[in-house]
Amino acid sequence: MNPFKSRNLFIEGPAGKLETVVAEPDSAAPRGIAIVAHPHPLYGGTMNNKIVHTLFNSFLELGFIAAKFNFRGVEESEGTLNSGEDNCSGEIEDVLAVTETLRQQFAGHFDMPSPLALAGFSFGGAIQAHAARQLKPQILALVAPAVQRLNAPPVAHPATTHDTEYISRVLIIQGDQDDVVPLKSVLDWAAPQELPVVVVPGAEHFFHRRLHILKHIVLDSCRP
Repeated sequence: MNPFKSRNLFIEGPAGKLETVVAEPDSAAPRGIAIVAHPHPLYGGTMNNKIVHTLFNSFLELGFIAAKFNFRGVEESEGTLNSGEDNCSGEIEDVLAVTETLRQQFAGHFDMPSPLALAGFSFGGAIQAHAARQLKPQILALVAPAVQRLNAPPVAHPATTHDTEYISRVLIIQGDQDDVVPLKSVLDWAAPQELPVVVVPGAEHFFHRRLHILKHIVLDSCRP
């Protein structure tokens, strides 16, 4: 049984309504809002993906109001798939729209702006890296992010600089047997930013039989 209260809703996005699921923790004082993005829609990615679901539930357990949604053109979300044609600016706009709507909806729980966590898997991880440059989340959690393929920008800075434009807590989780998003591509992106990468031995792209490990890493890394 899921102890959290969840509901389905449609959020107005720049290309039409976006199908969204929102759940609230059993707490009068949630830590913030967590937005989870799904893998590539042109390859069957939706918010019902198992890794997305794991991230969604993990942030609920961490005390966040959690939301997952379908990008434009996916399942019940309106609009046309916009993936890969223009650096995915449409999907980035979708993240911004969902975040803004939920921040307004739950404004009474927080001082403005509300604390924010962005999380995503594969394509969704790279989209969140792009969105993070504008949203400045307190937490950015990326699972097997397709950062090389989507030309994701840096999200952190070397310790020798003090640029407040970057995110303070970044979690990257990667399987060493991933043949969709190679480990080397993630390491090459993370190294210049001095970002550690949590490598799960034996895990392939979808973390089959290792979702419990993924969940424990998120819970342990993102506690207050």
